[in-house]
Amino acid sequence: MRRTPSGRPSKRLLPRILAAVTAFATTFALAAGTAEAAPAAALAPAPAATEAPSPQWSEAAHGFASLAGGTTGGRGGKVVSVRTQADLAKYAGAAEPYIIRIAGAITMEPFGTEIEVTSNKTLIGVGASGELVQGGLQLKSGTHNVIIRNLTIRDSYVEGDWDGKTNDFDGIQMDSVHHVWIDHNRFTHLGDGLVDLRKDSDYITVSYNQFADHNKAFGIGWTPNVVTKVTIDHNWFRGTKQRNPSADNCAYAHLYNNYFSAQVVDGDPVWSYGSWARGKTRMVIENSYYRDVQHPHQADPSAELVQRGSILRNTTGRHDAWGEAFEPRSFYSYRLDPAAAVPALVTRLSGPQRTLGIDVPLNVPADYPTVQAAVDAVPVGNDGPISLRIAPGTYREQVRIPATKPQLALLGTGRDRTKSVIVHNTPAEYGGSSGSATVLIAASDVSVRNLTFVNDFDEAAVELKGEQALAMKTTGDRITFTDTSFKGNQDTLMTDSPKLNVVSRVYIRDSYIEGDVDFIYGRATTVIDRSLIKALSRGSATNNGYVTAPSTWSGNPYGFLINRSRVVSDAPPQSYHLGRPWHPGGEPQAIGQTLFRDTRLPAAVKDAPWTDMSGFSWKDARFAEYRTYGPGASVTDDRPQMSAADADRHEVGDYLAGHDGWAPHKRS
Repeated sequence: MRRTPSGRPSKRLLPRILAAVTAFATTFALAAGTAEAAPAAALAPAPAATEAPSPQWSEAAHGFASLAGGTTGGRGGKVVSVRTQADLAKYAGAAEPYIIRIAGAITMEPFGTEIEVTSNKTLIGVGASGELVQGGLQLKSGTHNVIIRNLTIRDSYVEGDWDGKTNDFDGIQMDSVHHVWIDHNRFTHLGDGLVDLRKDSDYITVSYNQFADHNKAFGIGWTPNVVTKVTIDHNWFRGTKQRNPSADNCAYAHLYNNYFSAQVVDGDPVWSYGSWARGKTRMVIENSYYRDVQHPHQADPSAELVQRGSILRNTTGRHDAWGEAFEPRSFYSYRLDPAAAVPALVTRLSGPQRTLGIDVPLNVPADYPTVQAAVDAVPVGNDGPISLRIAPGTYREQVRIPATKPQLALLGTGRDRTKSVIVHNTPAEYGGSSGSATVLIAASDVSVRNLTFVNDFDEAAVELKGEQALAMKTTGDRITFTDTSFKGNQDTLMTDSPKLNVVSRVYIRDSYIEGDVDFIYGRATTVIDRSLIKALSRGSATNNGYVTAPSTWSGNPYGFLINRSRVVSDAPPQSYHLGRPWHPGGEPQAIGQTLFRDTRLPAAVKDAPWTDMSGFSWKDARFAEYRTYGPGASVTDDRPQMSAADADRHEVGDYLAGHDGWAPHKRS
């Protein structure tokens, strides 16, 4: 967008340089509740908690899997979605880290196949849809840092092989592994063990799973060494006969808030039991609930078992407890739910959940060093929501979100939008508008919240033909910005579409935009709602710039709507235009449309606020105001006022609805 405003003052009259990107503030307050203001004093840290919050929806492993470096799975790796056994085997067995989303049921061939999972992997079912049928997973010796979450693993049982002696078809088999988190899965009707944790495996957490309709549920051990440290919490053992779990030579086995019910009744006086501390195991059982269980908890004479706070209903046989075992809180903090609440809590929250695996979080910079690195981890043709969670900090980089990566959310995680800042300093001289933009969003269905975007190119410091410098450019459809800031000078924010006669829609709410020349421009249908717009002074007494420069396609009735917002300025009175018509490349069908509606205007706005551009008259464009107010809202012959009848057809919903009824303003 190469243009120079008429009457533009010398650069020597432009001493203003953008302030440091970490010190964004303004004293202007928006009556609707939005302002770019200095943040309040930092909140005092919360007092240290004696118990950790419930981990049922946490993205981070708890218990023993959280210790000694923790268990992060495939974080930092690429995200993939799989629907076939071949793809699952390819990515689960790869050398590099992956977050593997399993969508739908995968039936293993041949029957009983166990897919090998290598280190640094997350396997997660999408909602409640992810299933492995007629097979399972295997983690071989040395495998570490694995998360298996939100899956159903079922139906590898071979009729007549009740004890699994003929076919060793486990749900998950782990040999000499460490740092594994197994969470919110359902295991049922398999060929041997639902879960086998073997051969000195260590730093394991098994939480919120369902073990159902089976003989041997969960075995731990197969070694004389006393090594394994395992946390087992909020699991539901239902219709299982034994190994709930059986823990052999565990250094530490911490069981809490588990629910044991409807044990298989087959008259077996010995091998139908609940939890068994075998060998030299040290086991602690807390606030669990046993119902209709024979031998609910038992221990070998060489083992130690502490039981406290559990509820037992209709239990028979052994209720062993002796020795001191260990104190779990000397290793990690955790929250105990009341034992009486366990049946209702565990039956509702264990097993695959519809809310898990739907939105994959990518944390910047904890797992991905830059915002672009996180974008690069998103698969081409992404078929599910992915959130880039951007921690407080200044990220000096250019970010490109291609059209092939939709359904992204960019979320600043700081206390306010000034805390997470993406900034660069490229002018249009080096690559035009797309090359200039600090962030370019070409994808559709992208949402942005609680972030600041800046182009801090210093136009006063150099002489270039193309000094336009974009903080943000969009070309995708259905893009939302909430509680965001856009900072620059000329061409700060461009909302565009892939080509002239393609309509893209953008909704901006509770945000802040600043600039001077044409700093809100493009052909996308764009609603700026309840926001603060600052028109910066360039040092001129007569012409400091233009708020908008629409290039709306003539076949599109909706361009820019500035609604219920406030324009402020440090420029002198009568020195700012509300807009001018941009016809890129002289395109005659780019007939700009801008409406300022229910918006406060400053004294800097001219009485004749619209002006011509590049030989095109503003009178041929579609410029209007409706119920503007404030010192800059005088009514003159050069200020078209929209009628009430037309205003009824130019509300926020009219601009955004399109052919699909998109209505982000109703969800904000």
